[in-house]
Amino acid sequence: MNIGVLALQGDFEAHSRALQQLGASSFEVRTRADFERADGLIMPGGESTTMLRILAEEGLVDALVAFTKSGKPILATCAGVILLAHKTISPEQLSFDALDIDVERNAYGRQADSSIRRITPESEGAEKLGPEPLECVFIRAPIIRRVGEQVTTLMRDGELPILVEQGAILGATFHPELTADSRVHRLFLDKVEASL
Repeated sequence: MNIGVLALQGDFEAHSRALQQLGASSFEVRTRADFERADGLIMPGGESTTMLRILAEEGLVDALVAFTKSGKPILATCAGVILLAHKTISPEQLSFDALDIDVERNAYGRQADSSIRRITPESEGAEKLGPEPLECVFIRAPIIRRVGEQVTTLMRDGELPILVEQGAILGATFHPELTADSRVHRLFLDKVEASL
C-alpha cells in the first residue's frame, strides 16, 4: 500500500507515526506525482486557509480534486474535513465538495477551548470501530452542520456528527492521530486494502 499524507501544513507527521504503529508505511505528498502514486490519502488538521493558499501556490488544486474524484480512500481530519466539505461557513471559503456536508469553521472555540473527550460510536460506527468509547481530541474543531443523504454518521458529540463516512472518504472533526487509539486509522487502512 502506498499511503500518502498531505504534507503542506499541519501535523502530518503525527499521522505518519499513527500509521507506523499499525505496521503501515507512508510518504509525504507534496507534488502532483505524489498524488498520482498514492493508493490512499490522509489530509491532516492544521489551518485550512493556509492549506488552500499553498495548494494554489504549488499548483496542486487540480491534483487534489482529481484524487477526490478517483474513488481512492481519503481520511480527512479537522482542516481536511473543511477542505472536502460541500460548503464552509464562518467565514465562507473555497472547499472541494467531495464530502456532502456543510461545515462551520472553528466552531468549538479558540485554541484555549480545546478538549479531550471519550465518545461512544453510533450503532453504524460500532460495527466498524467497536463499541468501546474513543478518545477524541478537539482543537479549534469545525462543526458539521449538515449531513447529506449519502453520508453515514459513525460518531456524534451529542447531536453533532464528528466522524462521517461517504463511500471511500472518512471525515473526522477531531484528531485521531493524537491518541493511542488506532481504530480510525485502522478503518482507513481497511478501506485502502479493499480498494487495491
